[in-house]
Amino acid sequence: MNRIEIEMKLSRDRAGLLERFAALSADELARGVTRSEHDPEVVWTPLDHLAHLAGIERAFNAMIRRHLAGDANPVGLTSDASGAPRSREQILAAVHASNERFVAEHRGGDLSAMVALGEEARAETLALLASLTEEQLAEALPGAPWADGTVGGVLATNGDHGRQHWSWLRAGLEGRAG
Repeated sequence: MNRIEIEMKLSRDRAGLLERFAALSADELARGVTRSEHDPEVVWTPLDHLAHLAGIERAFNAMIRRHLAGDANPVGLTSDASGAPRSREQILAAVHASNERFVAEHRGGDLSAMVALGEEARAETLALLASLTEEQLAEALPGAPWADGTVGGVLATNGDHGRQHWSWLRAGLEGRAG
């Protein structure tokens, strides 16, 4: 994807996501709808999902910046701090724990606070996008399993991520979640 396609996708997806969240009642926003993948005793609300999306967007931006700085393992999921390889189960456990920490740090805010958190992350994404050349957008991001694995694909996948979470939380609100 080129920068124009990425920005259009991010803008459309963000606007659609905000419209859907704004249409929820205060009760719906505060209702637990999906179980945490880290701790099944914790149930995420729609606001938790919105916080999570901002956290992941920030994490993706950090991975891209590490790549641009020359880090050979900018995603850092496939090995631990000592360099030992991680199993798929260990990778997922680490990701879920990190997600839960970020969401817990931001739990309790209202819709306006969660939207602001997302705005900060999106502003960072758009600034990063503006700083990259088309060639950099097409570079592979080593270790990235998202989209097509390129820098541009990882930036653009934030919209897909929002739509995926919306489908999960909407199913939870409708009583169809597992």
